[in-house]
Amino acid sequence: MGRNTEAATIVAASLLATFGVALVNFANGGSVDAQTGLTFMVFLLAFGSLYGALRVFAPNATPLLLPPVVALVALGFFEIYRLDPTRAGLQRWWMLIAAAVASLVLFLLSRTSTSVLRRYRYLILFVSVGLLLLPNLPSTWGFPLRGLEVNGSRLWIVLDLGFTEMQFQPAELAKLGIVIFFAAYLADHQRALREAHRRVGPFRFPEPRQLIPLLLVWGASIFILVWQRDLGASLLLFVGFVLLLYAATGSTGYLIAGGLMTFTGAAAAATLFDHVQRRMIAWLAPFEHFEDEGYQIVQGIFALGTGSLSGAGPGLGRPDLIPNAATDFIFAAVGEELGLAGTVAILALYAIVVAVGLGIAFRSRDTFRKLLAAGLTFVMAVQVFLITGGVLRIVPLTGITLPFMSYGGSALVGNLVLIALLLRISHEEAA
Repeated sequence: MGRNTEAATIVAASLLATFGVALVNFANGGSVDAQTGLTFMVFLLAFGSLYGALRVFAPNATPLLLPPVVALVALGFFEIYRLDPTRAGLQRWWMLIAAAVASLVLFLLSRTSTSVLRRYRYLILFVSVGLLLLPNLPSTWGFPLRGLEVNGSRLWIVLDLGFTEMQFQPAELAKLGIVIFFAAYLADHQRALREAHRRVGPFRFPEPRQLIPLLLVWGASIFILVWQRDLGASLLLFVGFVLLLYAATGSTGYLIAGGLMTFTGAAAAATLFDHVQRRMIAWLAPFEHFEDEGYQIVQGIFALGTGSLSGAGPGLGRPDLIPNAATDFIFAAVGEELGLAGTVAILALYAIVVAVGLGIAFRSRDTFRKLLAAGLTFVMAVQVFLITGGVLRIVPLTGITLPFMSYGGSALVGNLVLIALLLRISHEEAA
């Protein structure tokens, strides 16, 4: 795929979002209106500007990464518009902001390189931990910035601008910073972690002095997230950490130990936290608890079943019956209105993004860039698996959102920055 084809696919994805909004209007008895034209203009402005920044600041980057991302944003957007037009209006603003931030990242890295991230890894770690702690700011201290608790989890910060308030989830950016630190640390200590081992019976373990700093950072991050009851993000960070260790060392022992620790941690969380217990009940026996814990999952299953092969059509289903459909369950909402064909297409688009991301990692000659590309791809892939697996009852629900598709500005900003980092790594390795 060349650059012109890449541009054409971005325009096609913009038309897809526009066509979806028009179909929703027709289904509700409306017509092509200002919302339809505004959607096309915002998509072209947001992703056209990001494409322009890519041509200027990372011209050698792979052209295979941005088009599927824009297509996922388009599919998610017209479903958000179908569920809540007000939220769709906010999501359009967040698209512009996210594209601007991603373009800024490409510009800043073009003046140096991604190696600057390795050089300032401890500063990035410090800022990331600070971002994780921000939601704990008291809500009554009289400052425009304060923490916000939603559904028992303290994940949000609110910026009071006087005429309006902006909500943001800082963990979306913090997780990228922590992945950067992990990649930098593992790049510095890769040989020691591979070669220096202690044997305990048939098992081999790295020297403790090599792992202790890494474990301390990981443990502190997990503690903060669990303390704030952001268990989905803590699981995401842990699994990404284990996969990155495996990528750096090639030792399957990390995968086995990580799996055992995951099951142990899940059992402990189910014992200690009431909302985790409710999610376990909803996962194991949703129909027996249809009126309470299992209601959301059962409605999602009904939606997917109703969608059949080709779906009811945009605007013709009842995804509004699913609680939090625009955030946690947008995969089920799309499945009802686009059917099995639509959900398979979505999973195929994610598979393309993951394959391209891992391809960037495999082709990278620099160890830090290789591990950074792998870590960023792992984080996104695990997030997709956790939320789609939760909707399909493969794993319990974790409360995280579907990348690029779910409503949420902070998630969109964080994920587009992730894509910008992958594109810049691809450019540097191809140069």
